Amino acid sequence: MSELLDPRLGNCRRIFLHDFSLQVSIGFHDYELTAPQRVLINVDLFVPIASSTSQSDQVQEVVDYDYVRQGIIDWAGSRHFNLQETLLDGIVEICFGQPAVHAVRASTQKPDVYPDCRTVGIEVFRFRP
Repeated sequence: MSELLDPRLGNCRRIFLHDFSLQVSIGFHDYELTAPQRVLINVDLFVPIASSTSQSDQVQEVVDYDYVRQGIIDWAGSRHFNLQETLLDGIVEICFGQPAVHAVRASTQKPDVYPDCRTVGIEVFRFRP
């Protein structure tokens, strides 16, 4: 993860959801329009340590990954997506819905598309605009 070498992340904590598996209506091929398919979602949230340290051990004081997970579930189930890019861009916006999030690395993968590939997918790394 070469992005971890970026000096803007030097004082950040990484909070993550990895290999989150959802059934999503996605794809533009005829065979993809008939039924949802499995999508694996990976999200890394980079949060300044000062914004992710609890003084009283309470979730209200940190970034709640339950919020991010539920937001992804809601977004992924909200419609049909022709492209992984569209699904992924919405996921990144959900992550930036948490004000303390400084940067997001996220990917989506469709592991069941080709019999000769473990998975196909896309990834993005963005700093808060």
